[in-house]
Amino acid sequence: MVTLGSLWLPIVLSAVLVFIASSILHMVLKYHNKDYTRLPNEDAVRAAIRAGNPPPGQYILPYCTDRKEMEKPEVKQKYIEGPVGVLNLLQPGLPKMGKNLSQWFVFILVVSFFIAYIAAHSLPAGARYLEVFRVVGATGFLAYGAGQFTAAIWTGKPWQVAWKEAFDGLIYGLVTAGTFGWLWPR
Repeated sequence: MVTLGSLWLPIVLSAVLVFIASSILHMVLKYHNKDYTRLPNEDAVRAAIRAGNPPPGQYILPYCTDRKEMEKPEVKQKYIEGPVGVLNLLQPGLPKMGKNLSQWFVFILVVSFFIAYIAAHSLPAGARYLEVFRVVGATGFLAYGAGQFTAAIWTGKPWQVAWKEAFDGLIYGLVTAGTFGWLWPR
C-alpha cells in the first residue's frame, strides 16, 4: 500500500513543475494573449457598469430568477435584443499578481494532493512508471483541463479558448504524471 505521506515529494515537486510550466505557457509562449478582445465601446461600457456600482462578483445578462420568468415577453425581448452573457467583475485596482500567483500555487498543491490520493488508492508500491503515468496523467488532465469545456458549453467561453486551456491542462497533467511516475515508491 502507498501512503500519502510517502508521496509528499511528488506532490510538492509536481506542483512546482506545473507552476513553472504554466509560467512558460503564459509568459514566454504567450499563445493566450489573444484570448480576450477589446469591446469596441469599452469606455462607455465601463462608465455604465461604474454607474451601477456593482460589487465584485459574477453576473448574467439578462438576469432571470427562474425558467418561468424567461417565458415573459419582456424577458424574451431582452434575449433577442442582447447582449447575452456572463460578466465577472473583480475588485477595482491594479491586479495583484503576487496574490493571484500564490493562490494558483496553492490550487496546484491541492490538485496534486488529490491526484496523489487517487493514485495511492489505485496503484501499488512498485508500480511501473507507465502505470503510474497513465493513472496520474488522466486524473491530472481531468483536474486541470476538462472543466474548460463546461465553461464553453454553459457560459459562452469561446471554444478556441477552451481548447487552448484544455491543452494547458493536458500539459499540466503530463508534467504531474511524469513526476509521480519518476518518484513513485518502489
